[in-house]
Amino acid sequence: MSSLDWWRSGDAVTQSAALLLLLMSVASWVVIFWKLRMLQRAAPDLARSQAAFWQAPNWQAAAPAVAVFDRDALLSPLVAAALEARAPGAAPAQGGAEAIRTSAPARATRLLRAALLRAVRRLQYGQVLLATVGATAPFVGLLGTVWGIYHALTALAGTGQISVERLAGPVGEALIMTAAGLAVAIPAVLAYNLLGRQVAHLEAELEGFAHDLRELCAVDG
Repeated sequence: MSSLDWWRSGDAVTQSAALLLLLMSVASWVVIFWKLRMLQRAAPDLARSQAAFWQAPNWQAAAPAVAVFDRDALLSPLVAAALEARAPGAAPAQGGAEAIRTSAPARATRLLRAALLRAVRRLQYGQVLLATVGATAPFVGLLGTVWGIYHALTALAGTGQISVERLAGPVGEALIMTAAGLAVAIPAVLAYNLLGRQVAHLEAELEGFAHDLRELCAVDG
């Protein structure tokens, strides 16, 4: 039986499961290729951007120097947040909670934390999709298999003639859905684990740089 014949012979549940697996596969591969491209250039970009920052003569020259190498805008928001934290703000009160909120170290911590979270979200984008596909695709394929076997048994029971030879074909065709589910899930799981390690390494680099900026802002403040 050809793929077209298999598609025509399937009911709405089987076709919906097959379409869902196809969408999952396309979405996961798009995310995989996009993240591979981003992460492959993010690591050297972070190294060059940090070197450019530390070699800059002053804070005003640091931001454009970092932007030259920071193609994915991972480090630039941190530098911008540090510059904003160092900008003259409202005069602090004499004491109490208002003085804490308007102090330079507190302002730097707040701004750097927000910028770091945005950068981390950019790095982690797509990881949830890969994890979801890896966890659910086998069950979608299993659903298609169980439903196909059920219909095969129902059709054979209606004829009154059930044999191994008549059952092997429909069951074998139904098992294709299980194989398809595994074929969709395995690349997603592998990509999630491998890319997750690179994302964790880059997150550590960003957190370290944000800590350094926080210390610089506290010293300058």
